[in-house]
Amino acid sequence: MPRLSYRERVTRIIAGRARGARLEVPGTGTRPTSDRVRESLFGALESADAIEGARVLDLYAGSGALGLEALSRGAAGTDLVERGRQAAALIRRNAATVVKAGGSSAARVHEVAVHTWLLRASGTFDLVFSDPPYDLDDEAMTADLVALAPLLSPDALVIVERARRSTPPDFAAAGLELFREKSYGDTALWWAEPAASDADPGVDAQPATESQSR
Repeated sequence: MPRLSYRERVTRIIAGRARGARLEVPGTGTRPTSDRVRESLFGALESADAIEGARVLDLYAGSGALGLEALSRGAAGTDLVERGRQAAALIRRNAATVVKAGGSSAARVHEVAVHTWLLRASGTFDLVFSDPPYDLDDEAMTADLVALAPLLSPDALVIVERARRSTPPDFAAAGLELFREKSYGDTALWWAEPAASDADPGVDAQPATESQSR
């Protein structure tokens, strides 16, 4: 993965209590969510009233920008999972920056492999971001989702970011239902929620699909 330029190694919290707080981005080894994608994503989440008071989980957190953006915008707390030692240290610095700017202390960083953490975790989450590396294979992605499912609240949202050319996540294997897709150039976001237990098996609802070119 190419080394990022200085401008690409620094981003900012877009809105909320810590608006404008500067975040570091790892120079190598991660694939940060672009500001453009993050702004669109959080606009949609706020429209859905999915952030205020939410318990947030940020998997493959990278810089922590997604979980920390949610914290700035009113989430009750955020857990950020990143196994890379340098990236985890950077997330802790970013979390400290957001806490200082926004007055919240509910950010927890876990330096461990995502799947290992999911198998050991307890608690319930309302909003989950998963931005795995492009080389994570489909079987591992599905295993993550299956391990995540018991940690979700009934009304949880799960948002997976991957390359648009990637195979869509197998949400059904984890008892989740895809309800929205959106692409931004080479990046795609898949939105899912726990499948309704009383859903009519005869109704084949199709997720909304959107595309936004660069």
